[in-house]
Amino acid sequence: MTRPARGSSVAEPSGAALRAVGEVIAAMAVAPSLEATLQGLVRAARTLASCRYAAVGVPDGSGGFSHFITAGMSDELIAAIGRLPRTHGLLSAMLERPEPYRTSDITRDPRFEWWPAAHPRMRSFLGVPVLSAGEVVGAFYLTDKIGADEFSDGDQELIELFAAHAAVAIATARVHERSRELSVVEERNRLARDLHDAVSQTLFSLTLTAEAASELLDRDTEAARAQLAEVRRLAAEARAEMRSLVFQLRPADLEADGLLATLQKHVEVLGRVHPARVELAVRGSGEPDAAVQRELFRIAQEALQNALKHAGASRIRVELDLDPAGTRLTVIDDGAGFDPSDPRVRSQHLGVTVMAERARAVGGRLDLRSSPGAGTTVAVEVARG
Repeated sequence: MTRPARGSSVAEPSGAALRAVGEVIAAMAVAPSLEATLQGLVRAARTLASCRYAAVGVPDGSGGFSHFITAGMSDELIAAIGRLPRTHGLLSAMLERPEPYRTSDITRDPRFEWWPAAHPRMRSFLGVPVLSAGEVVGAFYLTDKIGADEFSDGDQELIELFAAHAAVAIATARVHERSRELSVVEERNRLARDLHDAVSQTLFSLTLTAEAASELLDRDTEAARAQLAEVRRLAAEARAEMRSLVFQLRPADLEADGLLATLQKHVEVLGRVHPARVELAVRGSGEPDAAVQRELFRIAQEALQNALKHAGASRIRVELDLDPAGTRLTVIDDGAGFDPSDPRVRSQHLGVTVMAERARAVGGRLDLRSSPGAGTTVAVEVARG
C-alpha cells in the first residue's frame, strides 16, 4: 500500500469536485433516505477522485453489506454482472480495518479472488473506510483512475477528508430513517387506539341498547321500537367507523394510480362515511416522484383524520397544486382549532410531529396555522428536484 507522505499537499479541487461536495452537503440538509444519501455520496466520490468506477458499501454487522451502491456502471452492465461479490476479497477487507488501501493493480493483491464474467476488468484501486467514533460504518471503493495509472496521494487525502463528511451524512440519514420508522409505528398505534376508542365503545353501546329493546318488547312496544331505532343508528355509526379505519389501513395504490387519483379516491370515501363535507381541488399537472407522493399522501391522511376525529370539522378542503417548480398540499378545515404555540400540542398530539417529519424527509416544510375556534390549515410544499 502506498501511503501519502507527511506534509504532502492535496491538489486544489476542481470546480466539478467542489460542486460534487456541494451537492452532497445539500442532500444532507434535506435528510433523504439512507439509500439516496449513499447514491449522492458515491457519485460525489467518483467525481472527486476522477475515476471511472466507484462504489460505497455499508456493513450489515454480519460480515456483508446492508447497502452497496455503485456509480459509473450502466443499468444494463449491472444486470449483466448479476449479484455483485459483496462479502469477500478487498470489499470485505475494507470493512475490517480502519485504514485506506491503494494499489496500481488490484489483481495483484493476494486478497483479490475473481471477476464475474461481465464485470469490467479494473486495475488501479483506492479504498477508504468511512469511520464514526473509530467504527467502520462504510467504505468507498474507487477504481480505474482517469488520466493516470494509479491514484495519487492527493486523491487519497481528498477522499479521506470526504469520508469524514460521509460519516455525518450516513449517521444523519440513519437517524431520520429510524424517526420515520417510529412514525409508522405511531400511526399504526393511533389506528389501534381509534379502533378501540370509537368502534369498541359504539359496539358496547349497541349491545346494551339491544338488550334494553329485548326487555321492553313484551311490555312497551313503542319504547322497544325506539330502542331498536337506536340500535340501527349505532350499527350504522360502527360500520362507518370501521370502513374509515379499514380504508386507512389498506395500502394506497400510489404506484399504480399516482397521488392525484389516490387522493381523490380517499376524499370520496371519507365523504361517504363521515357527515362532514370533504372536497378536493387540483391545479396544474405533472406529479412529483414516488417518494414525495407517498409522504404527501400520508400527510393528507393525517390532516384529514385530525380534522374529522378531533376538530369536529363540518367542511374540509384539500388543495393540491402541481407546478413544474414544486408541489403544494393544503388541508383546510373549519373545526375547533387549537393554539400551535402550546408545547402540549406536539407532546400530546404526535400527529403534528409525524407530519413535520414526513415533510422534512422529502425536502419540504410543514406550515401549520390554527387558533381556537377558527379551524386549522396544514400546508406542505416540496420543490421539484
